[in-house]
Amino acid sequence: MKTLYLDCFAGIAGDMFIGALLNLVPSHKILTEGISKITALEPSEYELVIEHADKNGIAGINFDVKLHHEHEHEHGHHHHRHLADIESMIYSSGLNERIKRESIRAFSLLAQAEAHVHGTTTDKIHFHEVGAVDSIIDIVGAFILMDALNWPRVLCSSINVGSGLVKCAHGVLPVPAPATEYLLHGLPIFSSGSPMERTTPTGALLVKILAGGFCTLPPGKIMSSGYGLGNHDSPDMPNVLRALLIDSEVKDSPEGLIQEKLALLECNIDDMNPQDYELAGEKLFASGALDVWSENIHMKKSRPGVKLCCLCEPGMTSKLAFIILQHTTSQGVRIHELDRLRLKW
Repeated sequence: MKTLYLDCFAGIAGDMFIGALLNLVPSHKILTEGISKITALEPSEYELVIEHADKNGIAGINFDVKLHHEHEHEHGHHHHRHLADIESMIYSSGLNERIKRESIRAFSLLAQAEAHVHGTTTDKIHFHEVGAVDSIIDIVGAFILMDALNWPRVLCSSINVGSGLVKCAHGVLPVPAPATEYLLHGLPIFSSGSPMERTTPTGALLVKILAGGFCTLPPGKIMSSGYGLGNHDSPDMPNVLRALLIDSEVKDSPEGLIQEKLALLECNIDDMNPQDYELAGEKLFASGALDVWSENIHMKKSRPGVKLCCLCEPGMTSKLAFIILQHTTSQGVRIHELDRLRLKW
């Protein structure tokens, strides 16, 4: 199994994500040719910039979208796109179905974040920066590169959001900005380094959509790696995102079996409606659990109870434990590391 590990020690933005992944694919043409399939985007509107550079002495790829503002001025207007407009652009493109589906899901979530901030509904949202050409390219481009990598499992570190104030469409506000903060709900964050916005709405969105779990560096063999460079300078911390493509640590036994590391989550419950276990199980399976089951047990004073069990990959323990605590009456989850032998699939 291939794992893409995002090391967000200095934050994450859409251009940083694309820059990092461009180090991992065989050719930059995968991105440029993929973007050209969005036929509703006129080539005269933008230029893709891909260049090798360094940030605080760290070599990586700088990705940027240069907008041709004179194109807008010639037509006497600026583009204001609704969610339906963006969905139509993506649907009509020549991209494959999975890229279309993930891109539309991402923009729908982004519209929810903007609607929450404005106190309105998604159909009334006029996208600001996030609906502009550069963000359409950042989001769709991210999924083009994920497709080129054959959609590896994605794990992520805790996310450095930065600190201080940021100037946005709503005025000067504290970091993280409102839409970013909404998208970061349920994700592990921290703040480090000199004051600046280190995680953008697009960066938070990509983590929210792609990451299957949050952990330190997972075990395995590093196959390739790269840094995506950001647009800010910080003397104490390079504004970069590190991406590592890892061959997960599995080994063949002499009998032709595969041995791998897994995690077992479990909790004891004696005060929950039995019908609610099915919903909890569905949520866990939908979020990547390998198996979910329940066992009848006897608790204190011989009270009948249920032990809810969930088998998963080690990097997904935090995400799935949170779902268990959300959808059951348990106040805690036990985590066991274990080895599994299985047949080759």
